[in-house]
Amino acid sequence: MQLHTIDTGFFKLDGGAMFGVVPKSIWQKTNPADENNLCTWAMRCLLVEDGDRLILIDTGIGNKQSEKFFSHYYLHGDATMDSSLAAKGFHRDDITDVFLTHLHFDHVGGAVARDGDLLKPAFSNAIYWSNPQHWDWAVNPNEREKASFLKENIMPIQESRQLKFIDAENGINFTENIKIRLAYGHTDAMMLPQITYKGKQILYMADLLPSVGHIPLPYVMAYDMFPMKTLAERKTFWNEAVENEYILYLEHDPLNECCTLQQTEKGIRVHETFSLNKL
Repeated sequence: MQLHTIDTGFFKLDGGAMFGVVPKSIWQKTNPADENNLCTWAMRCLLVEDGDRLILIDTGIGNKQSEKFFSHYYLHGDATMDSSLAAKGFHRDDITDVFLTHLHFDHVGGAVARDGDLLKPAFSNAIYWSNPQHWDWAVNPNEREKASFLKENIMPIQESRQLKFIDAENGINFTENIKIRLAYGHTDAMMLPQITYKGKQILYMADLLPSVGHIPLPYVMAYDMFPMKTLAERKTFWNEAVENEYILYLEHDPLNECCTLQQTEKGIRVHETFSLNKL
């Protein structure tokens, strides 16, 4: 098995929304904002070579939306899905599986591409994986979350017949080396892959832990649908990560790919940060 970081560029989101009830005077120390109160965030995906499967976890925001849509998010950086795959010696047609942690636009936008007037799966040879509970949540969105679930990112996958569902309720194994964990606070039934790699456990954090700056338990995003549930989930996962020395893979941290946690007198805090290729 081999793991590869796949960078797809950066975008910006409001710092206050990203840190919820935490005052700017505190969060700006780790995630400084620009003059519009916007902070930079990565869209860092993960490529897993596992036997004869080449598994891509999440896809970034993609490039098919309108100029007006992208103007809200200030996309920047040189990395793209294609350039990052090519740097590892791969092409998008090599991908056998696209694992979608959840269907918010910054995680699934790159799963669908525009071909003239048509929208079609961007990975023509891949099976796309979600779970029925989250899919139903996304295609029948509530008013608060509707802006994050865009039909053009979701329905072409379903119409392509490349979509399959995972019954992930019981923490099943996706492959021999990848176990699926579920979290329900950010959005309903978000999937977190837990990967056994080189004798270590790597947990792909998606939006349960956006960045190192979010490690203190109360630092819950205002985007989360059920913040008290997120708080309880974070406490459980953080304790487990400390006890078992998990490596946490960070999708949105602009600087840090991976971190570990430690118990301190102030609670659980960051222990080390490092790049995936240091493992």
